[in-house]
Amino acid sequence: MAGGLYRSANAMPDGVPPPQDGATLISTAPIIESTTPPPETAGSAAGNSAIMAIGSLVSRGTGFLRTLMLTAALGAFAVNDAYTTALFIPQMVYEFLLGGILTSVVVPVLVRRRRVDADGGQAYAQRLLTLAVLALGVALVLALAAAPVLTSIYAGGRGDDYQGLVTKLSYLLLPIIFFSGLSALVAAVLNTRGHFAAPMWTPILNNLVIIAACALYIAIYGARIVDPGQMSPGRILLLGGGTLLGIVVQAVGLLPALRKVGFRWRWRFDFRALGLRELGRLGGWMFCYVAVNSIGLVVLINLLNQVDRESAGPAIYNNVFLLLMMAHGIIAVSIITALLPRMSAAAADGRFGDMAGDLSRTVRTVTAVLAPIAVCYAVLAEPIAVSLFDYGAARGDAGAISPVLLVAALALIPFAVSQVFTFAFWALPDTRMPALINIPVVLLRILVQVLVFVAFSTSVLASGMMAGNAVSYVAAALISAWLLRPRIGPIGLRAMLNTFGRVIVAALGATLVGLLVVWLLPGQAIENRWLGFLEVAMGGTAIGATYMGLALLLRVEEISAVVGMVRRRLGR
Repeated sequence: MAGGLYRSANAMPDGVPPPQDGATLISTAPIIESTTPPPETAGSAAGNSAIMAIGSLVSRGTGFLRTLMLTAALGAFAVNDAYTTALFIPQMVYEFLLGGILTSVVVPVLVRRRRVDADGGQAYAQRLLTLAVLALGVALVLALAAAPVLTSIYAGGRGDDYQGLVTKLSYLLLPIIFFSGLSALVAAVLNTRGHFAAPMWTPILNNLVIIAACALYIAIYGARIVDPGQMSPGRILLLGGGTLLGIVVQAVGLLPALRKVGFRWRWRFDFRALGLRELGRLGGWMFCYVAVNSIGLVVLINLLNQVDRESAGPAIYNNVFLLLMMAHGIIAVSIITALLPRMSAAAADGRFGDMAGDLSRTVRTVTAVLAPIAVCYAVLAEPIAVSLFDYGAARGDAGAISPVLLVAALALIPFAVSQVFTFAFWALPDTRMPALINIPVVLLRILVQVLVFVAFSTSVLASGMMAGNAVSYVAAALISAWLLRPRIGPIGLRAMLNTFGRVIVAALGATLVGLLVVWLLPGQAIENRWLGFLEVAMGGTAIGATYMGLALLLRVEEISAVVGMVRRRLGR
């Protein structure tokens, strides 16, 4: 039920390959993560977790650096909007064809065949890879033929030069469909055979290639703003070709690991042995989920492409969504990862009371831990925007970024909580209900975003799109909680509300202190990057310390538990 362009490169479960673009990816399937390895790797779960944790941290870091380099090279407006839109198209097609199905169907089936087939699922995986490569190849050819049509769908309304740039970039970026699919499937085969290192580290190669391409772009053409019509063939080739080369390097980097785990590539065309009817049945509801989200994303990218020349559009929206997803991925996903296996086990054993307790505990902990980050995003939106994005061709654009980040702060906790409830349905296991819930949620999101577009100036359009996200996340959480209760019993609503109330009080106190610190510092961060760094450091410290103190004073148990865990670790 996401609703943004960005998707973390590692926000997927063990055994599920991460999305294959380290920084700018659409988000259509639920973002899930688990620490339960395949049976054959259970004994090395700690080692696998360590590899994934380190890989995740480095991947997120290089992915963020990649975004900063793109912004410095292209600025935050028209050319970067065109690049973001052109990159959106292949990722949209890939996600529609394979992304959600891979998450919910392909990996579980590969794991099952690995267990029951005499050859360890080798022949089955070979058939699946053969079919997928053919399907991805056909999809790529069709997408290339339809590139001008796709551009008119997603980028209409911003002039011929803009649409022309999107189309030219699309021809270079559309092959991402093929290489993303290949990378994802190879990573799935590796994960189900207990190999986690390559799928976690090769996205970093992708990021590094694109970072190098951006550095070369700046070295050759300079970090200055140009209009879409001024993008020469050399600029376009370096930008689009560098991005494509990144995903190619990532895909090729996975292939040696296949031989290491004993898998041999062989073309197999006996597709009946795949059990396509079963795959279709299992993936039907996930396909519905992805299809509905895809409609919402088409509306979103179209609306964002209606902005004026100097207003926040797809690129700025995407950069802010990146910050939102980084907080969710580093903090919330870590908490969810620890408790999701327990919920799944309780559901499998019919211990729904235990499952409800774990669900309530997860919601309360995610809310309590994310609250100070949301406050920092809201209070320090301007200095954060200056500190992170005010470089190169993007100098002076922080004023357009900070309002979007301010609204995103309101969406952070509802997003994380709605994800927790989605995981609870998956733990039952149930993919049907999340797909059905997603229909009214996306419709509500579209309604709010269209109303914002109609009622307000395009200068606030990106902020309005983020507000639509926040409203839809709240709705998703409420509907999910309402429909979960008959399935698993009372979900601890009173305990949740009790924690929410205390967290709100602590967050309000931290907000006041943060505002006071920013007010006392001289000057404005928008005019001085070093002042922006200072405001982020001092304001963030004051907000964090105040929130922690008030939360402990108010006896927010979840914060006390986190503090106790840290003390125990330090004591060791």
